[in-house]
Amino acid sequence: MITLLRYLLFPFTMIYTVVVWIRNRLYDHKLLASRSFNIPTVVIGNLSVGGTGKSPMTEFVVSILKSRYKTAILSRGYGRRTKGFYLVQTDSVALDVGDEPLQFKNKFPDVTVAVCEDRCTGIEKLESAHQLIILDDAYQHRKLSPLFNILLFDYLSFSHPMLVFPTGNFRDLLIEAKRAQIIAITKCPIELPTKDKRQIEKKIRYYNKEALIVFSYIDYLEPIDSKGRVVDIKGKDIILVTGIAKPEPMVDYLQDKTNSITHISFGDHHSFNESDINKIVKSYHSLTSGNKIILTTEKDFQRLKPFRKYFAAINLVYLPIGLRFHDALQQDLFCKRLHDTVNQSVNQP
Repeated sequence: MITLLRYLLFPFTMIYTVVVWIRNRLYDHKLLASRSFNIPTVVIGNLSVGGTGKSPMTEFVVSILKSRYKTAILSRGYGRRTKGFYLVQTDSVALDVGDEPLQFKNKFPDVTVAVCEDRCTGIEKLESAHQLIILDDAYQHRKLSPLFNILLFDYLSFSHPMLVFPTGNFRDLLIEAKRAQIIAITKCPIELPTKDKRQIEKKIRYYNKEALIVFSYIDYLEPIDSKGRVVDIKGKDIILVTGIAKPEPMVDYLQDKTNSITHISFGDHHSFNESDINKIVKSYHSLTSGNKIILTTEKDFQRLKPFRKYFAAINLVYLPIGLRFHDALQQDLFCKRLHDTVNQSVNQP
C-alpha cells in the first residue's frame, strides 16, 4: 500500500527533481555562492535519507587523521533542541547536541566536536584552533565548497529505483555523485560477488569517472555495558531497542547469537520520553528468563543516558559498530588519497 502511494506521488517527485537540479546548477555556475576555506575540510555524506553508515565512516576517517592533524568534527546535530554553534562535551545531553556528535565525543574525547546548522559559521568558529575539519552529513550543504568529499551509498539502494522524494528515498540526484573524490558502498554482504561489484561500479562511473570506489561492510564489535565492560550476549534473552533508520541488519546479526529477541523499534533519531522508557522496562520485566539484557545501538545509548535511573537494576548494553573494507588494497588507497590531499593542503604556502 505504501509503495503504491509513493508511486501515485510521482508527479511531486518530478517537481522535486527539477527544483533540486536547478539548485545544484546554480551553485555549479556560481550564481549561488559557495565558500571555501584555507583550512582543509572533508565532507562525509550521502544522497539518500539516513542509514548509509556515516557514523562509522566518520569515526574511521577521524581515527586515521587525528594523530597527524589537530582535528575537529562538525555536525548539524540532528534532532537537538538547541540552535547555533555548540561545543560538545563528554557529559553533554543528546537533546542539546544530537546523538551522533555525542557518540563521536565520547569515542574521541581528545578531538573537538561541535554542532552548527550553518556549516560555514561552524568552520569560522573552529578554523583558528585546528588544522582539519571533518563534516558529518554535509554533502547537500552547497554553501560550503569542501576540499574533499566522501560519498556513501547503502549497498541495498542499488536494488531499487534510485528516485528522490516522495517516490524514492533519495534527497539528491545521482548526477551529484560527480562531486565526490571517494565513493564508498557500505553495508555490503561480507561475501560480495564480483559481478555485483562490477554492476555497481558501472552505474557510478556513468556519473563519476575519477572517484576511488570502495566496498565495505558492517563490523559488529564487542557489546559494552553502561560501565564500559564487555558483555557476552551469547544465549541471552534480549530486549532490542532501536531508533535508527535501518535496524534489520542488526537484527539479522543477532539472530544466531542470542536465545530470543524482542525488538522495540522507534523512528530514526527518536527522542525518548518516560512513556517509551516505561514500555521498554515493562517488556524487560515481562521476560521470565533470568539471563536477559536490554541491548541497543551506540547512538540510541546516547539518547537513553538521561533515563539511567530507570535502568539502575537493569543491564543496559549497547552494540558498537565499525566498518571493514572488502579489499585491503582499497583501504590503503582510501587512506593514501585522503592523507595526500589533506597533507598537501595543510603544507601549501
